[in-house]
Amino acid sequence: MQNLKQQWFGNIRADILSGIVVALALIPEAIAFSIIAGVDPMIGLYTSFIIAVVIAFAGGRPGMISAATGAMALLMVPLVRDYGLDYLLAATILTGIIQVIFGICKIAKVMKFIPNAVMIGFVNALAILIFMAQLEHFIGISTMTYVFVGVTLILLYTLPRFIKVVPAPLIAIVLLTSIAIFSGVELKTVGDLGTITKSFPSFFIPNVPFNLETFQIIFPYSLSLAIVGLLETLLTSRIVDDMTGTESHKNQEARGQGIANFITGFFGGMAGCAMIGQSVINVKSGGRGRLSTLIAGIFLMFLIIVLGDLVVQIPMPVLVGIMIMVSIGTFDWSSFKYLVKAPRTDAIVMLATVGIVVYTHDLSKGVLAGVLLSAIFFVIKISTVTISKNENHYSIHGQLFFASIDGFVNYFKKADIQGENIQIDFSNSRIWDDSGVGAVLKVIDLVKEKGAHVELVEIDASSKKIMDKLNGVLSSH
Repeated sequence: MQNLKQQWFGNIRADILSGIVVALALIPEAIAFSIIAGVDPMIGLYTSFIIAVVIAFAGGRPGMISAATGAMALLMVPLVRDYGLDYLLAATILTGIIQVIFGICKIAKVMKFIPNAVMIGFVNALAILIFMAQLEHFIGISTMTYVFVGVTLILLYTLPRFIKVVPAPLIAIVLLTSIAIFSGVELKTVGDLGTITKSFPSFFIPNVPFNLETFQIIFPYSLSLAIVGLLETLLTSRIVDDMTGTESHKNQEARGQGIANFITGFFGGMAGCAMIGQSVINVKSGGRGRLSTLIAGIFLMFLIIVLGDLVVQIPMPVLVGIMIMVSIGTFDWSSFKYLVKAPRTDAIVMLATVGIVVYTHDLSKGVLAGVLLSAIFFVIKISTVTISKNENHYSIHGQLFFASIDGFVNYFKKADIQGENIQIDFSNSRIWDDSGVGAVLKVIDLVKEKGAHVELVEIDASSKKIMDKLNGVLSSH
């Protein structure tokens, strides 16, 4: 109870102010992601509002922001194009159900299989994508656009030295929006991205047939959305953990994401997940508790319903400046030193993760490729088996499994076996799978063909168990 009270009311002023900043930054992102998915801009705004509010209560990582995201929007394009909005909403509901099941099954355990090199690559790729997404909003537009972006960045980096009570991004938005409105300077605004309707989301059940055919259509999309959403969420959660020096309940977060998406589908929203950009804005603005996430969602709707006419006048260069600051702050600048000092294989994994994510704009592909590449390098590293001989005693050094058995078998094929009895010592080795067992049995047969008897010694309990289970050969030795 004390912990819950701290999560909600332990940082009230900073959480409220940071939530307001996040809400302002969410609007152009939500509209942009709606356009990517091929739906009305209000769908993304409703999504961000509902998910933020629900996850504030149901999530496991206080201070993290979840809403509509680009990674999820990209997956929705074919479904919206081929079947329409109602099927997207049905897929969103099913996505939520799948994520709740994943959370119950403790999906967060898979996080331990993501190497540090992949994490560094993930963070850097996100920083690059955040920066690249801003280019279209200020490159080659006008001189005043560059001026406003530059002034925004100056304010963001200088104001915190003098003013700590109010977050610098909030001051920059209010000040520069006022200057733009009263000076009449020509700038692209939030209103140029899409039409904002002053209305609350309403409850309705998606108009799709409730049959097996519908399930077959939406299930592949829902499964992809569930996996990508949880992958991005759990990785972002780990980043926020590191930034704040606190722990989070990642399986609870997975269930919370599912609950949020399930509810969102009934209110005209699309599936969403954690957002690293907005989460970084929240943390850097002082947000730490659940209240900051709740305020972000509530204030987003307040901006739309009450201040919609002002919101559409916010200059895009100001929001671009904020997101550039986020990308700079998100990028792990120490990774350049990491590239020089880390093992070459880790450096390759990190670069491959960055390259694939940036090229495909798909976080899941980059992370999965990085994990797969790390696994391949690891297998190569441990697949070398060496054998030392002392008279009729052969010591095996290394792990026996599917990738390492060739060298082991070939050694005894070529070995000049002397005497009637030899010992094969496994004190520095371990048998991991059926391939390893098969290799040992093959070596026994090879040695017997050369007229000698084999004694297997110093086999650990795990290796003996798999040998007994697959063949029972040790019982006779």
